[in-house]
Amino acid sequence: MIAHPFFATTQTEELTLANFDERLKAHGQDLVGVFFWGKDCPNCEVAKDMLLQHAQEFMSYKIKWFHVNVYENFDLGTRFGLFGIPTFIFFRGEKKLGRISPFPGTQPFFEALAKL
Repeated sequence: MIAHPFFATTQTEELTLANFDERLKAHGQDLVGVFFWGKDCPNCEVAKDMLLQHAQEFMSYKIKWFHVNVYENFDLGTRFGLFGIPTFIFFRGEKKLGRISPFPGTQPFFEALAKL
């Protein structure tokens, strides 16, 4: 499967069930954001397209970004109680700080990031 250009442009690393905890722990107390999405999810494609148009602003926040395809990693969707995608969940260390779901559009999304 060819990844959406948003992930390459923003250097958003893919996570799976096998490496999720390890990769989050590797970032210690850094602020981490995880973008949960699914293949052929129309709202996910809209979010990726809109964020790609604002990639520079997206990357300007002090957040290490990851992404998870929940259709391929269903157990992670269950673990975090996802009831819709796209969903963005934020962590510091192993502590979950909050989530953004559904994608509210770029302006409200960036406003929420600024509050983190």
